[in-house]
Amino acid sequence: MPTSPAFDSASDSALAFDSAYDELLAAWPHPTTNSVLPTPYGTTHLLHHGAEDAPPVLLLPGGGSTAGSWRTTAAALGATRRVHAVDLVGGPGRSRADGRPIRTAADLTAWLDAVLDGLGLTSAAFCGHSYGGWIALRYALAAPDRTDRLVLLDPTGCFAGFRPGYLLRALPTLLRPTAARTAGFLAWETGGADHDPRVRRLDTLAAELPRLRPVTGPRPTSTELTALRPPALVLLAEGSRTHDARRAAKRATALGLRTELVPGSTHHTLPAALPPHLLAALTGFLAP
Repeated sequence: MPTSPAFDSASDSALAFDSAYDELLAAWPHPTTNSVLPTPYGTTHLLHHGAEDAPPVLLLPGGGSTAGSWRTTAAALGATRRVHAVDLVGGPGRSRADGRPIRTAADLTAWLDAVLDGLGLTSAAFCGHSYGGWIALRYALAAPDRTDRLVLLDPTGCFAGFRPGYLLRALPTLLRPTAARTAGFLAWETGGADHDPRVRRLDTLAAELPRLRPVTGPRPTSTELTALRPPALVLLAEGSRTHDARRAAKRATALGLRTELVPGSTHHTLPAALPPHLLAALTGFLAP
């Protein structure tokens, strides 16, 4: 079973990734601390920012990205929230897939239950980007009593399917991932939009490191989404090439969810490229 190369491999790719991770972490707001939390599903690495006694929020990154991608969001949320940004077990970063395999959505729920328990929390707000949004939404549906509020940033597999052109472009990076292929793919998807260079470099280097296949599943049904209990905010990248953002927004709005489009952003420029007024909307929504 692959484990986190940031800890276990001496390869040039792993060393470059580790250096880029530290560079991104150095740009996080001060003070930021990190920790590793044992769970039955693997050792989970987290970044922490904000007052220790503030209401908690867990930040879940997209597939292929890391906890570090939340730098600007964490800086804003840290004024009123205790931020816990998570490296996904089995993904790039400093978590380790050294426990039970995560194979189903129920396993993901049990893993997040263990993370909350390990942090000494009965519940928390959740904010997820892309695949992390799908995980957060699935958790909110399965564990509403442990989910205070929910923010989804251009989530995949929640309100709309992938564009065929996006999947076609992504296929080479999935079948034979290299840093060069991933750099080209990210350049295509983000176009001329502002993309944090530290995040882009880390996500590019992550392509050459081993990772586990992510758990996938069907989109939540309208019945499930109508019954969603925690208050939810959905922010969709207007320029996303991943899916039809307007179609996704229309469905989310029809289901009674507060939904806004993020102008000037694409799927992969988030979460770093939220414009100030929408970053304020996110922090206001999550304010205690």
